[in-house]
Amino acid sequence: MLQTQTRSLKPAEVKKGWTVIDADGLVLGRLAAIVANRLRGKHKPQFTPHVDCGDHVIIVNAEKVRLTGQKAEQSKFYWHTGYPGGIKERTMRDRLEGKHPERVIEKAVERMITRGPLGRRQMENLHVYAGPEHPHAGQQPVSLDVGALNRKNTAAGGPQKVA
Repeated sequence: MLQTQTRSLKPAEVKKGWTVIDADGLVLGRLAAIVANRLRGKHKPQFTPHVDCGDHVIIVNAEKVRLTGQKAEQSKFYWHTGYPGGIKERTMRDRLEGKHPERVIEKAVERMITRGPLGRRQMENLHVYAGPEHPHAGQQPVSLDVGALNRKNTAAGGPQKVA
């Protein structure tokens, strides 16, 4: 009789790879879902839920990410200053055209990662850059063409382009 066992990966057995993704023309939510799966390690056959077994992911050209529909104008980020009546808001377009456009991708991925200490550790493996350059060439990252995985991953040309 053949018995099968589910192998549980130990932290010392984890082999982390490096992946670089060019976000130019990619849809934000679809990109974030793929990146979240890579950070968690769900693309690997030895995925273990309670171990940080995901890869490092580098995203370049974060300022050229696209949004579909009217999300650029209708999707808003809210925060409170701490003073009475201090609720503030900023649209997605304002954030992408602002000083730190990479934070839009970071926040989208962060909301798809599990909450808690493990999720915070996995988010440290995400490296997002607004422009085309990154300082991780020494790690020899493998390029991942997200646009070729599914035709819906790239937004069609039109008025929804941001930046």
